[in-house]
Amino acid sequence: MSAKSDVIVIGGGVVGLSVGREITGRFPGKRVVVLEKEARVGSHQSGHNSGVIHSGVYYKPGSLKARTCVEGAVAMVEFCREHGVPYEICGKVIVATTEEELPRLRDLLERGHANGVPGLRMLSGEELREVEPHATGLAALHVPGTGVTDYAKVCEKYAELIARQGGEVRTSTKVIGIRASSGETMIESNAGEFTASAVINCAGLFSDRVSRMAGETPEAQIVPFRGEYYDVVPARAQLVRALIYPVPDPRFPFLGVHFTRRIYGNVDAGPNAVFAFKREGYRTGDFSLRDTLESLLFPGFWRVAAKHWKSGKDEMRRAVSKASFVAGLQRLVPEIQAADLVPGGSGVRAQAITRAGALVDDFQFSQSPRMLHLYNVPSPAATASIAIGQAVVEMAAKSWGWR
Repeated sequence: MSAKSDVIVIGGGVVGLSVGREITGRFPGKRVVVLEKEARVGSHQSGHNSGVIHSGVYYKPGSLKARTCVEGAVAMVEFCREHGVPYEICGKVIVATTEEELPRLRDLLERGHANGVPGLRMLSGEELREVEPHATGLAALHVPGTGVTDYAKVCEKYAELIARQGGEVRTSTKVIGIRASSGETMIESNAGEFTASAVINCAGLFSDRVSRMAGETPEAQIVPFRGEYYDVVPARAQLVRALIYPVPDPRFPFLGVHFTRRIYGNVDAGPNAVFAFKREGYRTGDFSLRDTLESLLFPGFWRVAAKHWKSGKDEMRRAVSKASFVAGLQRLVPEIQAADLVPGGSGVRAQAITRAGALVDDFQFSQSPRMLHLYNVPSPAATASIAIGQAVVEMAAKSWGWR
């Protein structure tokens, strides 16, 4: 006998939990269950990120990323304040270290203004030193509203609120099959069967695979990229007051190695971005034959590699050479030395790539009569999670006639 509910959300990361929280809060009569394959919520992308509350300065004006990030940052700060989740508004500087980066820095300022990011200010090299005394650059963009929090605790609080509002979060429940049955969708899992009239796929690193279980043909495929960090030793953490970032390459979705003072006071440096041989491959030696073949046999991966081979080579060099990694950091903070860094954690980004070889830039949703799929929701998804949850539930309510 299968357990029946009105809505099933697949994935107990920050986005899936936000969706579940929004449904249970807005439609209290609906029976909602969130299915999470791990023993605790927020175990993957949500619990392995930098904890930054992004401001929205990077994203294309008018995009879903830009809108939900700016709205979501305000909502995230208010959520943390209301529910006792630790957070700090510390600000960030984006530093141009070469002449060729200056026009891109000005473009970021214009983007930020277009997106409604408050308080942006261009700094000279001397003014940069007033904000970050150990940083060096020709100019910098100061983003005072950037903050940090603990997204693992945000996930725990979302799950708590879902339960308080009448929903259920089922951990250790891995989806292994999906089939339609007389007006409902049946979800097969290692913990039994679940049925619902509506299903929302928020499976992150496995969102494309879940959609294929449901008989869909996603436009893009998830290719995992591992980001590896170093920790700055406590004795040298005073080199960084808050967040120090380079000017990103707009052709590439990764921001480059940077410094982040985390919510608990430690400072990390990184990450690089290298191809991961496993979708949940947080360690260098992690390997899944299925995941690797799926990526390497996908034509879009090789088209991306052909376009971005130079950036990829630089990332690989930093992955295998600490000296190269340190050199990247020294562009921002010249005093940092190899001895100041010890191996830290890592995360895996679920990067959606089209068959034509395009890196999917904006958040991407897809809908069928009974399911809604979130295919591409990488950073700044944690920052934007409240706004994303609202947008997804609004879409679901209109499509499925929820009252």
